[in-house]
Amino acid sequence: MDNTEAKIVVGVDGSDSSVQALRLAARLAPALDARIHAVACWNFPQIYAGYVPPDSDAFEAAAAKTLAEALGKAFGPDAPANLSQELVRGPAPAKLVEAGADAALLVVGRRGQGGIMGMHLGSVSSACVSHAACPVLVVHSDGSHRTHHLWKGSKGEDAAKL
Repeated sequence: MDNTEAKIVVGVDGSDSSVQALRLAARLAPALDARIHAVACWNFPQIYAGYVPPDSDAFEAAAAKTLAEALGKAFGPDAPANLSQELVRGPAPAKLVEAGADAALLVVGRRGQGGIMGMHLGSVSSACVSHAACPVLVVHSDGSHRTHHLWKGSKGEDAAKL
């Protein structure tokens, strides 16, 4: 693996599972000889399709705040030196798959706030597992802070609990 280019992309939405994903990426980075790239996606709600809302800067500012708070929760003042961050405008599933195109690993959290109880993957994590070119690790975090991981290999193998 090319040491200067290896990266672990982490999707950050402010949820507990995305904070856990950041921490897990920091633990995996040395083993993969990779840097950590935290990505927060933001977009205008569908209600604004076709025009820019009057408070358009508020959406990006909210995403920036969410990203900063998640990094603070994950690392406190001791953020890893090999950490970069990015705000990306667009739908999270597509933008995270795009960000992971040249990554060694894509790590996302499973928010678990969808309407169907018992779902193992949410819409964003499911899209990443289905479409990413790199391996994907999905971090599940429940109220007890137990974490479960699902893995999808780069050749499309089925996900399995580790």
